[in-house]
Amino acid sequence: MASYQTCSQVSELCPVEATTYGYYPNLGGNVFFAVFFGVLGLCQIGLGVYYRTWTFMVALGIGTWMELAGYIGRILMHYNPWNGGAFKLQIVCLVLSPTFVAAGIYLTLKHILLNLGPEYSKLKPRLFTWIFISCDVGSLLLQAAGGGVAAGAGNDDAAMLKAGDDIIIAGIAFQVATMSVCGVLALQFFISVARHGNGLTGEKIPDGGISPISASRMRLVIGSTVFAYFTVLIRCIYRIPEMAGGWGSPLMQKENEFLVLDGMMIALACLAFTAFHPGLFIPSMRTGFKNRV
Repeated sequence: MASYQTCSQVSELCPVEATTYGYYPNLGGNVFFAVFFGVLGLCQIGLGVYYRTWTFMVALGIGTWMELAGYIGRILMHYNPWNGGAFKLQIVCLVLSPTFVAAGIYLTLKHILLNLGPEYSKLKPRLFTWIFISCDVGSLLLQAAGGGVAAGAGNDDAAMLKAGDDIIIAGIAFQVATMSVCGVLALQFFISVARHGNGLTGEKIPDGGISPISASRMRLVIGSTVFAYFTVLIRCIYRIPEMAGGWGSPLMQKENEFLVLDGMMIALACLAFTAFHPGLFIPSMRTGFKNRV
C-alpha cells in the first residue's frame, strides 16, 4: 500500500492520487503566497521595531513567517508530493499560524477598548488579552498535539490518524468558539459606545490623559481589525469540515478552496494589519508612550 513510509517519489506504485492531497500543489499560487507572507513578515518586523509594538510584532511576525514556512513546504511538495518532511512542515505551520494572527486581533481590540472607553465593555480590557490569548494558547496546544499524533501515525495506523484528526478539529473548534465570544463582546462594546459614548473623537490613555487622534484614523484601525477578525474566522470555520472529513477527504483534495478560504483569508488579515498597522493609529500600543504624554 502506498504511504509516506513506503514511497519517496511519484511512480507507478506510488501515484500522486494516493497522497493525502491527491494532487501536485500549484507552483504559481504557492510561490505567490510564500513571497507575499515573506514580504509581510519583513514589514511587520520593521513596523514593530519602528513603533515599538513588541507584543504585536511577535504575534504577527510569527504568524506571517509560519505561513511562509508552510507555503515553502507546499512548493517542495509540488516537485515531490511524497515528500513526507515537506508535508509535515506545511500542515503544522498552516494549521497553527492563524492562532498568532488572532492574538494580534485580541491585543488590538484591547487597546481600542481602552481608547474609546473601557467603562462601556462588559469585560475589562486587560482581561481581553489574558482570557482570549490564553484560550488561543489552549487551541494552539490542542492543534499541535493533534498534529503530532497524526504525524506519528503515518498512513498505516488509521485509529491513531483519526485520533490526531479529532484533536486538531477540537482545537480549531475551540478557536472558533473563542473568536465568537470575543466578537459578541466587541459588538456589545461598539453598540454601547455608539449609544452612550463620545464616539471616535479621541484617544483615552489608561492614566486619564487625552491624546489627539482623529475619528477617521480610529475608524480605519477599527475597520482593519474587524476585517482581520472575519477573515481569520472564515478560515477557521472552513478548516473544521475540511479536517472532519479525515485525511485525504474530498474537501481536503480541493486546492482552489484551500488557497481561497485558508491562504487568501490569512493573507488579507495580515495585509490589513500591515497597511493599517495599529502602532500608527493607536499610540498607547507603543512601548514607553505613557511616559511621553
